[in-house]
Amino acid sequence: MTVTETASQTPVREALADAVATLGGATREGQVLMADAVAQALADEEHLLVEAGTGTGKSLAYLVPSLLHDSRVVIATATLALQHQLVERDLPRLVKAIGSRPGVDASYAVLKGRSNYACLHRVREGAPDDQGTLVDVPMGPMAEKVLELRSWAEKQAEKGGSGERDSAPRHTDREWRQVSVNHRDCLGAAKCPFGEECFAEVARDKAQKSHLIVTNHSLLAIDAIEGVPMIPEYDAVVIDEAHELVARVTQAATDELTAAEVERAARRAQKHIEGSEADDLADASDALRAAINESSPGRFVTLPEVISDALVLVRDAARSAISALPKPKDSESADPGFQQAKGGLQEVFTTAERMAAASEHDVIWLNEGGDPQRNNARPPRLCVAPLQVWAQMREKLLTEKTVVFASATLKLGGDFGPVAGSLGLKAEERTEVGVGAQRTDDVLPWIGLDVGSPFDYGKQGILYVARHLPPPGRDGMGAKTLDEIVDLVDAADGRTLGLFSSRRAAEAAAEVVRQKLPHLTTLAQGDAQLPELAAQFVADPHTVLFGTLSLWQGLDVPGDTCQLVIIDRIPFPRPDDPLMSARQQAADKAGGNGFMQVAATHAALLLAQGAGRLIRTTTDRGVVAVLDARLATARYGGFLKASLPPMWATTDPDVVRKALKRLSEMASA
Repeated sequence: MTVTETASQTPVREALADAVATLGGATREGQVLMADAVAQALADEEHLLVEAGTGTGKSLAYLVPSLLHDSRVVIATATLALQHQLVERDLPRLVKAIGSRPGVDASYAVLKGRSNYACLHRVREGAPDDQGTLVDVPMGPMAEKVLELRSWAEKQAEKGGSGERDSAPRHTDREWRQVSVNHRDCLGAAKCPFGEECFAEVARDKAQKSHLIVTNHSLLAIDAIEGVPMIPEYDAVVIDEAHELVARVTQAATDELTAAEVERAARRAQKHIEGSEADDLADASDALRAAINESSPGRFVTLPEVISDALVLVRDAARSAISALPKPKDSESADPGFQQAKGGLQEVFTTAERMAAASEHDVIWLNEGGDPQRNNARPPRLCVAPLQVWAQMREKLLTEKTVVFASATLKLGGDFGPVAGSLGLKAEERTEVGVGAQRTDDVLPWIGLDVGSPFDYGKQGILYVARHLPPPGRDGMGAKTLDEIVDLVDAADGRTLGLFSSRRAAEAAAEVVRQKLPHLTTLAQGDAQLPELAAQFVADPHTVLFGTLSLWQGLDVPGDTCQLVIIDRIPFPRPDDPLMSARQQAADKAGGNGFMQVAATHAALLLAQGAGRLIRTTTDRGVVAVLDARLATARYGGFLKASLPPMWATTDPDVVRKALKRLSEMASA
């Protein structure tokens, strides 16, 4: 993208300059370029993919032009952390800085799914049990916590608070469910005696009156792609953390079914149905349980007859039970037990119908459940997910709205193509600024822009590939790899974040480091809650933190605390992952390269995110050590390395250890 000569006089640049000056920041070229591009994309109705490296200040770069845009803009994030940052820090400061400027509509609101707000009906009237009977006071060990949450919700109502889960006293998911409802169980504002006070409805009303709405990827997917109205009408959407969008949309469109859920739906319906339909559904749940027990976990390329027959039984029994529900009188229409029973039956029917159809556009598999030894035991469950989501995004989002996709990781293999294709954008639709390409199938043209990074990766970071190590195997890490980890951690004197492909690998490495380097503090994911581990990691530089996926993307630790990031292996999807293997096979069948389009693209995205944990400020220094020789030896290695920040690269272990020791000595001085 080239900046026009008159761009320096634009209202967006002037507003951005005022905001940066007021907030005490410094002008960053990448931030200015991004703000220009976002403003132009919104004005010209062109989709924009913008890669903005860490430290660019991309939040301001899209918030300023969004506030200046003449129609409502939705900001969608993947994580609650970023959503919280925007609403609690960035937007209030920005509004204070430029809210009085001409042309700025500074109104904004946050919008979340209904279950993220306390429900005053449930708080005041109690939660229905499985028979639909209201239970006023919870029993058992969680009673005290639920009563605390109820008291908190009442105080929120008195003071005009948001009632959002994020501001509630500390609690578990199970405890929160006692004071909240999902959209299925909600009575609706018109029927609920507390509808005027409802936290979720108040949030929707505020959003209806606001120029800017901050929400999350999942709610955006439900609204735009599933067609369930969740967000007030809007003109454009900025999707931050856009590298996560496909996964979040897939997650929102994934359904599960267990025999226990079917049985629960039947039990809840029994109070409201006079005939045998609820009993028939209970019998169908037994058939489903037997079918699941007879089947092996994994993907069903063709639905087994025993599973198919059981799903048809569940589908038909649920349909009959729904038809048997009486039409509620006015007094019953506000009955939460009835609403819960009806919603449960509808959900069972919809999911069973989808699975029984066995569409070629869906992937169905049997998940064997959780691991009781890790306290995450879950019953075996049938799962169904869309084979692809790019077509739905193309048809239902990209044709209706102007979309800005923003992330620090959108170019994989040095190109926007892989990510653009996964989002529903075609290569022939790509254009340049000011060219004005024509629409294809009513989809707007798109622009790819890399605004760079304020970091000098070549001087600040080293990419070390341990080429001398044996390739990783299925039986876990070998002795040489574990020795390499110990040597690197020792050279860094702690200050290490270890990103592993499995919980087992992280725990094994942590155990060896504890034994051989007892003077260091070694933490493994699972030892405590993640925020607690992160705080301990930051507090003591002589600490090592090993973990899995949530650390690859969710940890921001600038400074000397983290001078070494270890990645145990290239994070390809597991060969037995039902959805990823199905997508890879579909790409091969369509004449593409399934490995590169699916597996390598997935690995490149995670590698880039993981490597991005190292350099978070202009003064950070350190090493990203990849203990997988394939990054240096395999043909796809070039694609993967081109997805990483441009650090100085080496395969020499002695060079890396000396560099880590120097960094450690400088940090300790």
